[in-house]
Amino acid sequence: ILASILSLIIYWLIRDSHRVRNLSGRHVFITGCDTELGNSLAKWLDKRGFCVIAACATEKGGQELRSCSSFSLKTVNLNLADSNSIARAVVFVTEETAGKGLFGLVSNAEGTAPVAPTDWLRIEDFHSVLDVSLLGLIEITLKLLPLLKKAEGRVVNLINAKGLMAFVGGGYSLSKWGMEAFSDTLRIEMQHFGVKVSIVEHGFFKAGVLNSDVIEKYLLRLWNRLTPETRDSYGEKYF
Repeated sequence: ILASILSLIIYWLIRDSHRVRNLSGRHVFITGCDTELGNSLAKWLDKRGFCVIAACATEKGGQELRSCSSFSLKTVNLNLADSNSIARAVVFVTEETAGKGLFGLVSNAEGTAPVAPTDWLRIEDFHSVLDVSLLGLIEITLKLLPLLKKAEGRVVNLINAKGLMAFVGGGYSLSKWGMEAFSDTLRIEMQHFGVKVSIVEHGFFKAGVLNSDVIEKYLLRLWNRLTPETRDSYGEKYF
């Protein structure tokens, strides 16, 4: 048993000692770069020498990111709920990579997720998160696969681990479980092409903890739109 544990530790040390060399000219496309994790990752990879293409939901987010990064970092506006926006971003990435292919795709964006009992929600509440965090992620991955295969690159999907615990209604947990399934399937299929697919399950970040006032305001809006019969079935005490 000790020999097995020691062998595993040695294997891990050897594996983790491997680093990607010659970073110059390698393009990495990251979604959700306006704030928090995507923003920090874009800056970090930029300093490491990668050619970063950062997708931001707003022009303001892109301007702020460019102002504190090198000239090699490029930004593009992206709305993952809009197929036309995705298509424009893919064209931008294709032009920037100039036939080299895409070394990395990091998917980080999340849709707005109502936190409430399923019985309080409508189908559009599910769409508000699934169209961005799951279907949008799938669409842009599919359209960038030719570039990833060309460079024998990698796909890294960042998944908030709290979404894997289905303790609340709505599309948030659905999107996380869907991302896991999509990533696992894609990993098997892309092995033949030398494309790696990874999942990074992260927890809370200090800047990303949800504001309780926002949650309460959202709950109140949902509560007020319920039919009197549904409100009576739950009662004020439950609310």
